Amino acid sequence: METVLVFHRGIDLPCFAAFPLLRTDEGRRELRTYFEPFVQVARERGIGLVLDTPTWRANADWGAQLGYDAEALAEANRAGAALVEELRAEHETPETPIVIAGCVGPRDDAYNPTAMMIAEEAEEYHRPQVRTLSETAADLISGLTLTYPEEAIGIARAARGVGMPVVISFTVETDGRLPNGMALREAIEQVDAETDGAVEYFMINCAHPTHFADALEGGDGWTARLGGLRVNASRKSHAELDEAQELDEGDPAELAQQHRELRPRLPRVNVVGGCCGTDHRHVAAIADAWLGR
Repeated sequence: METVLVFHRGIDLPCFAAFPLLRTDEGRRELRTYFEPFVQVARERGIGLVLDTPTWRANADWGAQLGYDAEALAEANRAGAALVEELRAEHETPETPIVIAGCVGPRDDAYNPTAMMIAEEAEEYHRPQVRTLSETAADLISGLTLTYPEEAIGIARAARGVGMPVVISFTVETDGRLPNGMALREAIEQVDAETDGAVEYFMINCAHPTHFADALEGGDGWTARLGGLRVNASRKSHAELDEAQELDEGDPAELAQQHRELRPRLPRVNVVGGCCGTDHRHVAAIADAWLGR
């Protein structure tokens, strides 16, 4: 969402945060303009659709940098869910059910966190946002672009505490490992062990398929916990992307072919989408590849 808004639409997003757009009619129109092509992709194919609320940055630390107090943040989270609920009311069909994912992002940087929490601290920190989203039309909590297991455990426990299903998505580097060096398998197994398997499924996000394909070798069953992929368009590392002045959109056709190659190794994955640099063109190509078209 954010890379499309910044590079395609020319919108300034301080702190790379989309949720302040909810404050104005113009901002809400921009968000709807972003979402609507994905609705069309799903409806043309007669498949379901998961839409995240635009609340990835709507937590206390990022909110404080943007001048939001706790009450204003809660309202932003409610407004984000309400916007997606409007889209569902307008576009959902029996062939294209729409799931609303209450999006919860990391407290720190999604590429290179400088401070890490223990699980109990993470649960306490994320509880206000999770609780607010649980009181909206959101169907589940989506912990997105997480970089270490303790924060994921905290989000999962907070969601369980309010009776919400939860999905956890990890960021991986070019070697298929989390930014802290932990293997993806180890992170998933730790979260499962410390939450009694509370997570509905795990996702990989913010990485090109070539970055994590080797990490799937010798899955031994743990890859069955992977239910979603949200890839980057670019092969570049996170450090390179941070320095980039232009958007690397990659090649949607190549990205689709790489998903075709991954498909036999990930039989439980049924949610595919995009992360940095992608838009509806990439997601359409990926969806067709996953459907065998």
